[in-house]
Amino acid sequence: MNFDVVIIGGGIAGLTCGLTLQEKGIHCAIINNGQAAIDFSSGSMDLLTRLPHGETVSSFSESYADLVQQAPQHPYAILGKDEVLEKAQQFEALAKSLNLSLMGSTQKNHKRVTALGGLRGTWLSPTSVPTIMNEEAFPYSKIALLGIEGYHDFQPQLLAENLKQNPQFTHCELTIGYLNIPELDHLRESSREFRSVNIAQVLEHKLSFNNLVAEIKEAVGEAEAAFLPACFGLDDQVFFDSLRQATGIELYELPTLPPSLLGIRQHRQLRARFESLGGVMFNGDRALRAEFEENKVARIYTQLHLENAITAKYFVLASGSFFSNGLVSEFEEIYEPLFRADIIKTEQFDATNRFSWINKRFSAPQPYQSAGVLINAQCQVQKQGKTIDNLFAIGSVIGGYNGIELGCGSGVAVATALKTADNILAAQTKN
Repeated sequence: MNFDVVIIGGGIAGLTCGLTLQEKGIHCAIINNGQAAIDFSSGSMDLLTRLPHGETVSSFSESYADLVQQAPQHPYAILGKDEVLEKAQQFEALAKSLNLSLMGSTQKNHKRVTALGGLRGTWLSPTSVPTIMNEEAFPYSKIALLGIEGYHDFQPQLLAENLKQNPQFTHCELTIGYLNIPELDHLRESSREFRSVNIAQVLEHKLSFNNLVAEIKEAVGEAEAAFLPACFGLDDQVFFDSLRQATGIELYELPTLPPSLLGIRQHRQLRARFESLGGVMFNGDRALRAEFEENKVARIYTQLHLENAITAKYFVLASGSFFSNGLVSEFEEIYEPLFRADIIKTEQFDATNRFSWINKRFSAPQPYQSAGVLINAQCQVQKQGKTIDNLFAIGSVIGGYNGIELGCGSGVAVATALKTADNILAAQTKN
């Protein structure tokens, strides 16, 4: 099996790179071994929310110089400020074309409301999520916080108590209510089945829409707006938007415990676009072994294709971090298992010295979280000190940064994905 590009990993980085190439007529295959980190995300996407020294970031442009000084091996430092901003804005346009229903811009972070009642800075958020811009007060003073009876992943009382602590909500009158929704009774029999994804499947296909609208309106009462758990609409935001329109109430949804319905929606929409463009998905498969010829990756073998090699002109490593086995930790070593690419080394972290992997303070950022492969400004991967000409790395498999601590995981994913797509397109044009 031969392709122009083979991408190992079907998360936001892999799909963004793949569909961008497919749009330009480059035949791509994605090897997808299961759920990606995007399925567990909040649905909001971060560009940069915090600097390594702890300062809060409101503007990427204004904080970039400090980031480079404090984290010189960060992928953003390698790509350059203008490149990152260009790719972030390119993704904003892509998201709009895909109808991902996102709001926000690279000019300034906004704050999104979390399910625990906190406010978290971010770059892009679903339009269905309550957000705050420029520290302004929330525009509605009467808010109903509605849970679902028996659904423990969303606690309206906890949300209310924490929401009141934020100055943007001190003027608000908060009421608490619960939706019964009889169609969910069979799910309530097992707490393991009573999750956002299962609820969404039932609500979209097995209930009376008008009855749901009536129950929401009754529970909201005189409130002007309502916050609900993100359990409405599995494939996209259309079902939730139709509820908002039918009730005549400003409805908002909050992501609950993983898996996240908001992240799953985005994953499905990206994948649907990739496949509609002719991209090939090897689902439930895993890349096991690679062979090299003349400083290039020649072919790979997968779990489902042990005998038949998959070949390509270019390979893109988008396998993620420890969560998806893109990186592996053993007692004496952290490594990338497929290509054995070089792992980045920083002042705080050395992949071959396990004593450098952790911080003794449990709640502190852990050095191992910045583990990952080494790339150059073209996102090419290095192996045994030599750059592999046709192998690129994108997303969280790259080292030199802690995406959770700095709030930049999505930004790194899309910036490196789009940069790699540009590099492959340029190389194809040359050849």
